[in-house]
Amino acid sequence: MAWDFSTDPEYAEQLAWAEAFVREECEPIDLVIRESHDLGDPVRQALIPPLQKVVKERGLWATHLGPHLGGPGYGQVKLALLNEILGRSECAPIVFGSQAPDSGNSEILARYGTPDLKKRYLEPLLDNRIVSCFSMTEPQGGADPKVFTTQAVRDGDEWVINGEKWFSSFASMAAFIIVMAVTDPDAPPYERHTMFVIPGGTPGVNVLRDVGLGYQPLGGGREGYVRYENVRVPDDHMLGPRGGAFAVAQTRLGGGRIHHAMRTVGLVRRIFDMICERAVSRYTQGELLGNKQMVQEMVADSWTEIEAFRLLTMHTAWKIDQFDDYQKVRADISAVKAMMQKVLHDVSARALQLHGSLGTTHEMPFVAHLVESFVLGLADGPTEVHKVTLARQLLKNYKPAPDLFPSEHLLRLRAAAEAKFADRLAGIPRV
Repeated sequence: MAWDFSTDPEYAEQLAWAEAFVREECEPIDLVIRESHDLGDPVRQALIPPLQKVVKERGLWATHLGPHLGGPGYGQVKLALLNEILGRSECAPIVFGSQAPDSGNSEILARYGTPDLKKRYLEPLLDNRIVSCFSMTEPQGGADPKVFTTQAVRDGDEWVINGEKWFSSFASMAAFIIVMAVTDPDAPPYERHTMFVIPGGTPGVNVLRDVGLGYQPLGGGREGYVRYENVRVPDDHMLGPRGGAFAVAQTRLGGGRIHHAMRTVGLVRRIFDMICERAVSRYTQGELLGNKQMVQEMVADSWTEIEAFRLLTMHTAWKIDQFDDYQKVRADISAVKAMMQKVLHDVSARALQLHGSLGTTHEMPFVAHLVESFVLGLADGPTEVHKVTLARQLLKNYKPAPDLFPSEHLLRLRAAAEAKFADRLAGIPRV
């Protein structure tokens, strides 16, 4: 088996260009625009589309797409390396055409949408002329589909959808919403739900409010609390088979979690740079922070955690490319997802601590990063669920001990070793 951590020269040159472009062009935009997805914001429209044009000319637009959608078909390793760079900037993913939830929704439309739905939504979505929404979690049940109550009931050649959804990002500005609804309440738990496309502006789609995160002002935010009241959609707006919502959802989740993880690597590396700069800049009690052993421990712990997380994520991306089967890397993806929250949380907390009172203010980004770390621990399945999945997958490979004592019990092993070498040790005096 060959081990190789290098990148081919041509792609390495693209990555170097992307890193400089993100630092010089995307990061400054983060400080100027309010919401990178808001196509109605003239400030956003003045700044982002020109950068998107440059990215397209460079051949790095929407690189998550396969050849069937006009993408390069890079594979997960190359995508991971690029997403690591994009994670430094809030705006970079949309500048490079790989922003959530549009990237995952485009893959769902490409695989399950009718020709008409693709014509109406896929092309403009891929070109970022519209934005979309993925509406799954519910206010009373979070991400547990077994307690979802939003229902779609067949009425002639239409479906009538009723219920409430929570944290439906960009619902108020989406050209279409992909919603998961219960169509078969008596079926097994993971065969009850079906995905539908709801065009924006459909009667009965009511965004009750846009919910902001804890560091955002009341009235701001992008996480839609949506009530569906007798929303009618045609039968051909169903995505995938009836009862097949979970298979459809996996289209957007497997690789998407790796992309999100590598963007988190890029973010925590930027935070780590802030830790190190502070350590060599700030004097207290007569010496640099960086000379204090507890600060040195913060630096060392942060670096090792980031590198371990990065290697786990890259190895998982490599496995996806090798196996082309997400079920074979289910445990790896769960491990990545569980580790992602902890790394962002711990590195952000250390950075805040080292920056003292300044670190707690809105003049530094650490409070936002800490809140985002908890979002990471909830989005696409809670951390606890992924740890359970990981443990179950790992424990499947083990068998119970043969008797009362463990198989590695030293007395058992010594007796076996004595028996194995009995002929060669015969007649040799032993203490």
